[in-house]
Amino acid sequence: MSPPPERVRVTRTRRNTQSEHPRTVREEIAGESRLGATYVSSLMRAQLQLTLGVLAAGLLTLGALPLIYALVPPVRSLSALGLPIAWAVLGVVVYPVIVLVARWYTRSAERLEAEFNDLVRRR
Repeated sequence: MSPPPERVRVTRTRRNTQSEHPRTVREEIAGESRLGATYVSSLMRAQLQLTLGVLAAGLLTLGALPLIYALVPPVRSLSALGLPIAWAVLGVVVYPVIVLVARWYTRSAERLEAEFNDLVRRR
């Protein structure tokens, strides 16, 4: 007589993992999968591009002021209402522009995050 077949403990039914519902973006991110990492790195890349663009624009505009004053000496002696033009430009023009750029940057960053959150909720 042949020995009886080896006993197997059944703890759950076998399922084809491919046929189950696809994982959501939230599950992909929480599970730290490759796809989740791709989503997060995409958001970070977009945020970095936005930041570098704002910094480059700021450096070009604010960095141009000392360059203009160094290369065009007559500009240094200009004054408006007894105030050197350099101070007028810095005090009257630059600060409002910085505030506007900061508001635009904040709104753009929030829009990027909202789009990412919509993507996560949608899928």
